[in-house]
Amino acid sequence: MTLNGKIALITGGATGIGLATAKVLASSGARVAIAQLDMRQAQEAAAALQGVGVQIDICDPDSVEKAVQTVIDQCGRIDILVNNASVTGRDAVQPLLSCSAELIDRIVRTNLQGTVYCSQAVARHMAGTRRGGSIVHISSVAAYAAQEFAALYCATKAAQVSLAQSMAIEWAAHGIRVNCIAPGDILTATSEHAVQQIHDAGASGQYLRVTPLGRRGLPEEVARAVAFLVSEDASFITGTTLVVDGGYLAY
Repeated sequence: MTLNGKIALITGGATGIGLATAKVLASSGARVAIAQLDMRQAQEAAAALQGVGVQIDICDPDSVEKAVQTVIDQCGRIDILVNNASVTGRDAVQPLLSCSAELIDRIVRTNLQGTVYCSQAVARHMAGTRRGGSIVHISSVAAYAAQEFAALYCATKAAQVSLAQSMAIEWAAHGIRVNCIAPGDILTATSEHAVQQIHDAGASGQYLRVTPLGRRGLPEEVARAVAFLVSEDASFITGTTLVVDGGYLAY
């Protein structure tokens, strides 16, 4: 599996699963562009991978268009988009009865609208070049299994799965493949204390699942799944969601 010569844009690519994805894609031959709200983070992560760092606010379509154009100007094109940036972890944990309008707006705008804005901007470019391309949304097992005190997070992650299906149908004529990854319990800085944070928020904990493989997943394990989906090895795969969860949804 090789990505030699490909240009990959990863939102939220300076931390967690996004950074692991940037590293794996770079090691497979791609030139990576890391888009982050914090420009310093983006530049530092990109420099370590000999890539490009750009500032982006995925909630703002103008910011998205500017970031995409910056990558095109510096790299010539975009072949791969990984929609990884998301409100997750403790920031997404809140009882629905007391969830503020501000938090609802933030989660929906980031996880759902941000995915749409980034996909639109990159897909327009891909369609215009007639080269096609590959888009992957980083969703979650929360798209399929409700999580206590995370209703908005679950809803937006389910929306990403649905978006991938609709985008795959609409953009197939342009040679653009769109898929999802649904990670399970992955150990990142954001999720390291997830169970305790849920308890601290007042959740009962009665609905917590366990992972049959008996451990938490690693960001690199999700990243390798992304690398597969954006490669030619997955050339006949579109509109699907690859679950990377150690068996979390198996029961």
